[in-house]
Amino acid sequence: MDKASQSPELLRRLLRAKDRMDGAPHEEWTIHRLAQVSAVSEAYFARQFRAAFGVPPHRYLLARRIERAIALLRDTTLPVTEIALQTGWNSLGTFGRIFRDITGESPGALRTRERLAPHGRQQAPECIVRATRRPLLKTAVSEKRREKAAGKLGP
Repeated sequence: MDKASQSPELLRRLLRAKDRMDGAPHEEWTIHRLAQVSAVSEAYFARQFRAAFGVPPHRYLLARRIERAIALLRDTTLPVTEIALQTGWNSLGTFGRIFRDITGESPGALRTRERLAPHGRQQAPECIVRATRRPLLKTAVSEKRREKAAGKLGP
């Protein structure tokens, strides 16, 4: 089932859960909690969310967390540990590993590169800049690791 075949009421319910994740990506968003927000069963929610938005709920949340971490690394002087905590990770090691798996570089390296590179953000609206830099999570992080280990992906 794709988005076009989902009822408007179901899409509103799924958007309600998506909006909650967007509003508080640092919080714990289990499938159970998201299904409650959407007033549907857990299995149904997981299937329909993926059909509507193209990625499973966990991957969507992961992308929002990484996107927020990138913005904090770029725009603040907060320590990486504080950024990890503010974006929903309880472990700095897990944050660093997943961040590197998704972006291809460590949080510290990204911060250094972002600060040294001219952005030209004055010419483009911030929403466009963010959209172009949004982490692409069509593939699971674990799958990316397997492909990298097999030599199918670059660094």
